[in-house]
Amino acid sequence: MKETKNISRSRAQESSAAIEKMYITMRHLFNRGFYKPMGVSGDTLREALLALSPEIYGNIADEKVELNGLLYVIERLPVGIEECRFINLTSEEGYSKSHFQAIVPPKRRRNCYRIDEEQMNVEITRGRSDIYDILTHLTFIFIESHKIRNRVLLDDAGEVSRDWFKLEQAVSQKKKLTQIEKEKAISHAANILGRTFEEVLDIYDAFGSTAAPDRFLHVIFWLGKLAIEEIVDDNKRTITFSPILRERLGHHIHGEIWATNIKEVLKENQLLDRPIHVISANMHSVMNSIFATEVLKTKFKGKSDFFIYEELSKSGANEVRNQVEEVALKHGMISLPDTSGTNIDVQIFDTAKIDWSKTSFPKANSGDKKPVLIVMDYAFGEQAYETIDELLKPYKKATLLNVESVSIMGKAGILEGGKGDIMIPNAHINEGTADNYFFENELTADMFEGNDIAVFAGPMVTVLGTSLQNRDLLKFFHESTWGVIGLEMEGSYYQKAIQSASKIRKSVPHDIKVRYAYYASDNPLETGSTLASGGLGTTGVKPTYLITIKILEQIFNVK
Repeated sequence: MKETKNISRSRAQESSAAIEKMYITMRHLFNRGFYKPMGVSGDTLREALLALSPEIYGNIADEKVELNGLLYVIERLPVGIEECRFINLTSEEGYSKSHFQAIVPPKRRRNCYRIDEEQMNVEITRGRSDIYDILTHLTFIFIESHKIRNRVLLDDAGEVSRDWFKLEQAVSQKKKLTQIEKEKAISHAANILGRTFEEVLDIYDAFGSTAAPDRFLHVIFWLGKLAIEEIVDDNKRTITFSPILRERLGHHIHGEIWATNIKEVLKENQLLDRPIHVISANMHSVMNSIFATEVLKTKFKGKSDFFIYEELSKSGANEVRNQVEEVALKHGMISLPDTSGTNIDVQIFDTAKIDWSKTSFPKANSGDKKPVLIVMDYAFGEQAYETIDELLKPYKKATLLNVESVSIMGKAGILEGGKGDIMIPNAHINEGTADNYFFENELTADMFEGNDIAVFAGPMVTVLGTSLQNRDLLKFFHESTWGVIGLEMEGSYYQKAIQSASKIRKSVPHDIKVRYAYYASDNPLETGSTLASGGLGTTGVKPTYLITIKILEQIFNVK
């Protein structure tokens, strides 16, 4: 008889299985319409997230509360969600026309509405990736809230520790805490969280704002309070999905409205028959790369272009930014703030109206048929497929668009190198599926050499969410024959839409050119350098503009 081998799974395989489990569970709960995060249905999600132990959530599996991970999540959820027992995920259902004030999280563009003391509505207009993102974040804060409860609840009757009682006293004060009161409260909070006084003090202000400087204490208190009430009063927290959201999801409703708006503007301005170049970037780099140096040359006399771009990127630079925008609007730029619910603003540039001698591209050679640039803001995950797929469809089923190129500039995690480095992919691997996309990238690593920025070329993996990764999985991707150089959230979705439009549907030219380039926001394999490690500051300015300029040079045939 043949001996059976004990086959053990590697940590990377376990992680991959945990991601798949989360993915399937979230789809199941969505189809069901509601679930209780701390009930049986939420157990699977929690167990899978704990099995994965994502890098971004640090010590999620420890008894002590994870502070950096909590900050990362809180910045992506609406203010006040920690106080709500009922979280309702909805489609765009007309709340913008009501008395409810939209609450927009600092680090995610999504409209949320506080319906009453107990309920928060979160609008989902960016497809499934948005749902995975929110549910992962919510699962994380529920895990953390139960750690708080376990440390302060002394028995099932509701008796709590002295630290909790003192925290409640500090939170119930309406006025700003004095330094002494604040430090006393931090001391009690540190005991509750299983952290040192110093650790809590270091992160305290990052949670606060001018209006609510002591928000950290409020977040901790409410997370614990709702978890205690689940045990003592059996008041379970519930997440629901609105019937309209369940009906609309996957039907490209927002993407279709968004793309139609763009094509209507192209038609109004008689631009439909011109060569079109789509660029996915931010709302300033293309405009600034073309106009800024010329507009601001007297103000920043003798300064380099990159110095000017850095100045424009600073938070208080509204005045100079408006100057550039004013000139751009007079010379062919049309601004289309989003009204479709996609949260993707658009700029259209009619290059026929640009006097190239007054720009940073005096040698631009755009041919007889002056090209049109459609610059769209960053999409989010699966939303990239929805928007580009709709944009590349014919206008009113009859007018084909002459899209000559699609260029994608994005921010990604890097697996070799550090913050601010550049990645040039030659393939996108779609995590959790068998979809892999190889393409000829018009941008090459050589083009970026000699700018004091490290450049890496190779495959990149499109992940289901920033939160759903850990070191073992990333190491596997990087060190195996996949040879992955970085991870991002949109690449394979863009490519899937481009390939189907150009190769199968034939709604855009067969030989459409693609350009992909990313700059690194962090290296998740380096300890402490997760996506939660803070913004790029001005580190991101140089790679952003280098990539933008290389894309524009190719479009404008600048040799």
